[in-house]
Amino acid sequence: MDAPPLTPFPAPDPAALADVLGPLASAFDIRWVENCDSTNSALLEAPPADDGRAHVLVATRQTAGRGRRGRQWLAWPGASLTFSVLWRFAPGASAPAGLSLVVGLALACTLEKLGVAAVALKWPNDVLVQGAKLAGILVELLPGRGDAPAAVIGVGLNLRLPADAVIPGCEGGVTDLAREMDEPPSRECLLAAFLAELHPMLATYADAGFGLLKDAWLQRNAFANLPVKVSDENAEIVGICLGVDEDGALLVRDGGGVRRVLAGEVSLRAGS
Repeated sequence: MDAPPLTPFPAPDPAALADVLGPLASAFDIRWVENCDSTNSALLEAPPADDGRAHVLVATRQTAGRGRRGRQWLAWPGASLTFSVLWRFAPGASAPAGLSLVVGLALACTLEKLGVAAVALKWPNDVLVQGAKLAGILVELLPGRGDAPAAVIGVGLNLRLPADAVIPGCEGGVTDLAREMDEPPSRECLLAAFLAELHPMLATYADAGFGLLKDAWLQRNAFANLPVKVSDENAEIVGICLGVDEDGALLVRDGGGVRRVLAGEVSLRAGS
């Protein structure tokens, strides 16, 4: 998609990251690059050695960013904060369930603390403001790395999109922080604020699973008690969105009872 060029942000300031992270700065290894095809792909293909830290790769611009279900993450110079976090769980831990919901919750809490109003979460991986998409999340498991499960958590947050930006698949449209805040913080402060929120939340998740965080997610459920349609390659479910269960699965009530959905594309049901 062609779009008017935007002025790139200035070079990142490591000191700003450290100031916001405080004591947590030592828990992360943060690398910032100007260009990258996909930060998720880069960490999946060449994961850093396990040194006890979470490894973060940030790209000023992604040229082949990816979203869920094979979609492209559309990006314009200086318009987005795009990064991925390689997070390792304890050896022997089960495969993480509901992880994208935890990440969405951490991002929603971050934005709320920064003053963004009406933040909501769309299962399983979108952050909305007044129904418009502000951020997306892509979680991919790192395969074949011993008995310690690891995940690459990709986040794309719209900072200041071109006025004519259109992103396919966003039924409520798109928004950015420039529209939702009078003075958006620097991208270093945004990243650090999110990592500071994510770290304790993932620690809770690793110890107790998604169950302890479920109520906080439900409070921000964008489609709570609304008629929805859930589609995947093989089927379509139409019913009322009841929320999520202890494993992060979507619960939808239709004519046959309550259905538990593990994957699919959720949209509001037209005409209801």
